[in-house]
Amino acid sequence: MKKKVSIHDIASQLNISATTVSFILNGKGKEKRISARLQKKVLDYVQQVNFQPNQIAQSLRTGKTKIIGMLVEDISDPFFSAIARIVEEQAYKAGYKIFNSSTENDMSRARALIKVLRERQVDGYIIAPSAGIEKDIQLLIDDRLPVILFDRYFSGVPTMNVVVDNAGGAYVAARHLFENGCSRIAMITLESEQVQMVDRLKGYLRLIMENGLTSHVLRIPYNLSHEQRVSRIHAFLKKHPALDGIFFATNYLAISGLEAIHQMNLAVPGDIGIVGFDDDIHFALFSPSVSAIAQPIEEMSRTVIEKLIEKLSDEQAIKISETIILPTKLIIRQSSQHIKTTESLLFPVEKP
Repeated sequence: MKKKVSIHDIASQLNISATTVSFILNGKGKEKRISARLQKKVLDYVQQVNFQPNQIAQSLRTGKTKIIGMLVEDISDPFFSAIARIVEEQAYKAGYKIFNSSTENDMSRARALIKVLRERQVDGYIIAPSAGIEKDIQLLIDDRLPVILFDRYFSGVPTMNVVVDNAGGAYVAARHLFENGCSRIAMITLESEQVQMVDRLKGYLRLIMENGLTSHVLRIPYNLSHEQRVSRIHAFLKKHPALDGIFFATNYLAISGLEAIHQMNLAVPGDIGIVGFDDDIHFALFSPSVSAIAQPIEEMSRTVIEKLIEKLSDEQAIKISETIILPTKLIIRQSSQHIKTTESLLFPVEKP
C-alpha cells in the first residue's frame, strides 16, 4: 500500500518547515508574509502528489470542521430537497460541506440527530425544527453555536429564523377561491401546532370571518400514509357534499385530496375549486393543472446560508435573533378557475 503523504514529507521534499507548509495550506501564506512564488511552489507540489490533509487534525488545529449540519422534515419532499440543493451549492462556494438528514417530523429522531451533529462538532446548524425540540435548540444557542431555523420556528426561543408569510399566503389562496365563486370553502391541514401550520389556518379563518362564511376544517395527522390521507379526505367530502372549494395546507395533502375527489367522480374545477400551499413541480402537468401558493425557494435558500455564514464569520452575529418573513406568490392555474353559478351558464347576460 502506497504511503500517505504528510505535511512533513512535503516540507522535507521542498526543504522548508512544516509550519510554512501548514500556513500555506490553511490560506495564511499572505498573512505570514510568505512569498507568492513559494506559495505556488507548495500548492503545485501538493497537487502533484495528491496530498489529502488529515481533516481531524486540521479541525483540532483550527477549531473548525468546515461542516454544516442541516435537518429537514423530509429530504425527499420537493420543497426541502430544493432548499437543500441550493444551500449545499452556496455552502460549497464558501468552503463548507453539508450533512443532510431527515427528522420525519419526529421529536426523538430530531434530538438524536442533533446529538450526532454535536459529536461531529459541525460548525453550524440549519434546521426546520420538529415540535418539542425547543430545549435542544436553546442548548445550541447557550453554547454559542450558530443556528438558523427555517420554514418554522419557536416563538419562545431567540433564534435567527427565515420563513414565509404563511398567514398572508393562506389568506390570498382562500380569497382567490372566494372571488372565483366559491362560498363553502374548506381547509384541509395537518394536525399540528407548528407555527407555519397555525399561521396558514389563521389566514384561511380570516377570509372566512371577513365574508361571513362557515369554516370547515379537516386536520390530518402528519404520519399517515398517502392512502390513509386519501381515505380521511374522502370521508370528509362525503360528510360535507356541498363544499365548492378547498384550500390544502401542503402540496402532498393537495395530491391526496385530488385522488379522493377523483374517486368521488367530482370535477375540478366544475364541482370544486382547488388551491394548495407550496407549489409542486408536477402541479403544472396535472389535468387540470393545480393552482398553488409558491414559496420563494431561491430567496429562502440564499438567505438561510448567507445568515449562517455571517454567524460563522462573526461571533457577535451569533447573538442576533431575528425573524425574516419572505412573501409568497399565488400561481393561478385551471383548478381554481371555478364556475361562478350554474344560472350564469344557462341564462347568460347580454351586453348592451
